[in-house]
Amino acid sequence: MVARAYTVAFEGVEARHVEVQCAVTPGVPAFSLVGLPDKAVSEARDRVRTALSSMAIALPSKRITVNLSPADLPKEGSHFDLPIALALLAALDIIPKDAIEGTTSLGELSLDGKIMPVIGALPAAMAAAEEDRTLLCPKASGAEAAWVGAAHVIGAATLADVVRHFTGQSPLAPAEPGEVTAPPMGRDLRDVKGQERAKRALEIAAAGRHHLLMLGTPGSGKSMLAARLPGILPPLSAREALETSMIHSLAGLLDEGGISRVRPFREPHHTASMAAIVGGGRRASPGEISLAHNGVLFMDEFPEFSRTVLETLRQPIETGEVMIARANAHVTYPCRFMLIAAANPCKCGYLSDPARACARAPVCGDDYLGRISGPLMDRFDLRIEVPPVAFSDLDLPPSGDGSAEVAARVVAAQTVQAARYTGAPGVHLNADAEGGLLAEVATPDTEGRDLLTRMSERFGLSARGYHRVLRVARTIADLDGSEVVRRPHVAEAASFRITAAKEC
Repeated sequence: MVARAYTVAFEGVEARHVEVQCAVTPGVPAFSLVGLPDKAVSEARDRVRTALSSMAIALPSKRITVNLSPADLPKEGSHFDLPIALALLAALDIIPKDAIEGTTSLGELSLDGKIMPVIGALPAAMAAAEEDRTLLCPKASGAEAAWVGAAHVIGAATLADVVRHFTGQSPLAPAEPGEVTAPPMGRDLRDVKGQERAKRALEIAAAGRHHLLMLGTPGSGKSMLAARLPGILPPLSAREALETSMIHSLAGLLDEGGISRVRPFREPHHTASMAAIVGGGRRASPGEISLAHNGVLFMDEFPEFSRTVLETLRQPIETGEVMIARANAHVTYPCRFMLIAAANPCKCGYLSDPARACARAPVCGDDYLGRISGPLMDRFDLRIEVPPVAFSDLDLPPSGDGSAEVAARVVAAQTVQAARYTGAPGVHLNADAEGGLLAEVATPDTEGRDLLTRMSERFGLSARGYHRVLRVARTIADLDGSEVVRRPHVAEAASFRITAAKEC
């Protein structure tokens, strides 16, 4: 008789159901594993055999066949150990067959029978809830998986605990959802001396999730400003935390016994490859743009990134998702992030500094910033110059509002936007609005419309640039507490594009 257990195989953030079938039949003693397993899954035979031996369970001198169905779906990872062991134990009549058929399980077995944590517990819990099954996972992954409220999650430390649970000797308690408490942010906007325009741009970008490009000489404070952006962003909502943590779970980044409400802040080095930034590799793993979902992607030395990498960013910025195409799979990951880019004005960095003028101006600046294509530059909502700060200014007392005051204004503006877009699917902030919805919520008054028309004709704004100015103006109006987009809001939004239009 065939015993059945259930587990999952991962395709992007989706978990596909896999049925583990085990049959113990007369014949030459063997342990066969079929169903398109990779090397890690094939090695499960030895781990399962040794783990059972540590529990004084000897395999019979018969032919053991384990099939992973559907057979044409590639099976990757060590999390198949536990479901294979469960199916084998049921086939040997050690645990009830009907008990494991209502359970989805995943976990890696050590040789002494301990169940080691694996990636993907959160997506597996989502899949188990859809099938109305209990999720059995490693104890270390239980707090993460229990965030899916519709799923009944059980965490086990050893294979012996699992056997005692299914035989009724010592039932395991359900896992409780865990949340990682982030340490208080030590970086405050008050630490930045001067740069009031750059601080204002950060506040607008945070309020509406707008993309920002900072141009300035080395040491002007671009990286310092970007590092303080997480301090003014609101925490992730429960829905956003679940979305983001599913990606981090697949990447193996959830290792602290739960998930975090802190927005991701990813800052890849400019030497990072295409697969590292966009995603890919043999397993089509998520890249930095997906790990920054619902958070911030900070790319310092922006022109130094590979031209291929930069151009690949264009579609994800617009659509909020990226498809990774491989010969054996087409995987789609969400990647709705805020892009913060920093760049020097030229190769040496001092094109705009009168005290240290660049010897090759203006050719040096044209060549350097020319690495950023026009279509990619057009996707930045806000573009600002970050001038160097004088030494005398460094001794001045802190100026402007701190991160706490700015964060309060950002939360208030995002609350207004959340209420505004309640009935619009897929739209949460002003950066998501488009088409008729954008025209409805961001059309300026008569004076503002006249100013925007003249500016469009004078500076040759593209249709994308025109709409991005409207989105930024709507965010500025929200920060101002205005229901109508007025001329001052349009003027400030337009000023953030005119600056770079002259530069680039």
